[in-house]
Order: sequence, then C-alpha cells, then structure tokens
Amino acid sequence: MGLFNFFTQEIAIDLGTANTLIIYKDKIVVDEPSIVAQHRNTEKVIAIGKEAQKMHGKTHDKIRTIRPLKDGVIADFQMAEAMIRGMIKKIEPLKGFFNPSLRMVICIPSGITEVEKRAVRDSAEHAGAKEVYLIHEPMAAAIGMGIDVEEPNGNMIIDIGGGTCEIAVIALGGIICDKNIRVAGDEFNKEIEEFMRKQHNILIGERTAERIKIEVGSALPELDDPPEDYAVRGRDLMTGIPKEIKVSYKEIAHALDKSISKIEDSILSALEMTPPELSADIYRTGIYLAGGGAMLRGLDKRISQKTKLPVHIAEDPLRAVARGTGIALKNIDKFLFLMKE
Repeated sequence: MGLFNFFTQEIAIDLGTANTLIIYKDKIVVDEPSIVAQHRNTEKVIAIGKEAQKMHGKTHDKIRTIRPLKDGVIADFQMAEAMIRGMIKKIEPLKGFFNPSLRMVICIPSGITEVEKRAVRDSAEHAGAKEVYLIHEPMAAAIGMGIDVEEPNGNMIIDIGGGTCEIAVIALGGIICDKNIRVAGDEFNKEIEEFMRKQHNILIGERTAERIKIEVGSALPELDDPPEDYAVRGRDLMTGIPKEIKVSYKEIAHALDKSISKIEDSILSALEMTPPELSADIYRTGIYLAGGGAMLRGLDKRISQKTKLPVHIAEDPLRAVARGTGIALKNIDKFLFLMKE
C-alpha cells in the first residue's frame, strides 16, 4: 500500500471557464487561462494556457483558439482533455515521474447535469486520472474561505466565475438550496463590447473588454475611490480606422447594470427558498462572495444595499475555490461525503 501511495500523485483542479488552477502539495502550481490553440489542418494542439491566450483574437485562418469550457461546463470534449493533459504536464514536480497514477479532485458547478458530470470525469480519466472525485464549486469556495461547512449553521456563498454565478446556502456539509445562472464574467465582457459598439461606435475584442472590466469595471455609478478613465483602442465602425477613446467607470457601471440586476434577482430568489432557521443564521453571518466577479468594484456594497445583509469578500476571491479544492484533496477522508467517486 505504501508503494502504491508513492506512485500515486494527488492533484486538485479548479476547472474554470476563464482560468484553470492546479494545486499540488498545497501549492498552486498552475494558474493559466482555459484556452487552447489548434492548427486547423493537422488538428494538432499548438499552445495551451497563457501562450494560447496571447493568440486569442489575433489568429490567421490556419490557427484557431478554442475555449473548451462554456458556462462552467465542457463544450468541447476533445479540447478539454488536451487542455487538462497539457496543464498537468506543466506541473514541474511531476516532470520526473514516468506517467504517475493520478488521483484528482475537480470542482464543478452545482447546477450541472449528470451528462456534464460524466464529461468532466471522462476528460480527467483520459488525461491520466485513476481516481476522480468531484466537488461542487460553492462548497469548495466555502472551504477555501475557512468556513466550517460541517457545522449546523447556514452560510450563503456566491461564486461569480467566468461562465456561471452560483448562489448556494450551505449547512451540515451539504447544499440546502442553490441557484445557478449563466451570467458572470463572460457576460460582463459581452455587455461591455455591446456598450462600446452602441455608445461609442467602436468595435473591440473580448480581451479588450476584459481589460476594461479590470481597469474601470464597477457595479455602482458612484464610488468612494474611483479609478481613472481608461484609454480604449479599437476599430471605428463609421470609418473603419483604428481609434482611441477614454471610458469612465460610470459608463461601465451603466453597461453592467442589467447583468448585475439578474444576479441580484437570483440572490433574492435563493433567499426566498432558504428555510427560516437558516435565514436567521444568514442574517447573522451575512453573504460571502468568491470568484473573479467578486473583485468588481462596489459589487459587495450593491448586494448589501439590495439584501440589507452584510457582504464579505473572500481574502483572495480568484483562488478561494482552488484553495478549497486543495483542502478537500488533503482531507479526502473527511470530505469524502461531499464528493462522489
């Protein structure tokens, strides 16, 4: 058994729509965009992660960039497998091993179907996993934030990732009620692209929209510490010539208003479904935010104004889910009841 354990390497994967993180021996060893570049004629994978991200939106007709995950689930099975395999190869400590036996804990959205679960499991097995455990993202986020999920206390977790926004009420190691909506980071980018096209007659790409969201993204039109206006470059729709304009956080707050309202409605809907005893706990503990979307300026304040509840942002919201998945892997016997093999 000891020899078997020596040859079995354990890794935790946060398989996200926007980014994939891998934890090995309590450390995040891979943190790269979930994107693959492929040659169209030979179908050979040219680049994975950061290298493929550099090519995104700049390829010629012989190369295409693919994001294998859409709305938190695998949309392209073959490319997802190639991506997982490629990401595992980037783990430095595993490079000396000759095809180690891998035990993986992968986190998945709480609202996915059995077919979608099967796709995640199959992709991991084809990429070399001998044992695969799945854990729901809100549960992993709660563990990553240091919440004791086994206690008989209700906690509301909101994980806003790239493809999905997951709202879950957790108690006694289980998800009591949850809402899963496909409005998150990618949808924010689309709203920004649309706004720039309609308001400024300028055509921008997905990567530029992402940059705008990071630099001047806001959930509120009035901020205590506002960011400076951001210079955006794109193609003028009237003349076809490249041009530069400046956008303010107020404009982006207006652009994102519709998407954030959908998230607020889902939070209220989840609170309505919550049993009264757990509602009493949530009133006391408040709401916890995780995921990249939690970093949007003023989002915590806006949710707090809407729900009249305190809102706490995770210490490192981008990595909270990955951290929780790593803790679940380390204490696999303790958290086995949360995961189905």
